[in-house]
Amino acid sequence: MIIINGEPSDIVPGATVAALLAHLDVPERGVAVAVDAEVVPRGEWPTFAVVDGARVEVLIAVQGG
Repeated sequence: MIIINGEPSDIVPGATVAALLAHLDVPERGVAVAVDAEVVPRGEWPTFAVVDGARVEVLIAVQGG
């Protein structure tokens, strides 16, 4: 099981970060992703596979003031 932002998900282990974001319908701009407390560089999203038991944090920048 993969945990995303503290919640269990139905994402299949081995999915890439890019596939995970597409499944969650998250835009690619203004987003940062960390897997097991390590930031995954945007260039690695298409190839970085998320393993079973991983804890993923998806952070979305919000503009405001």
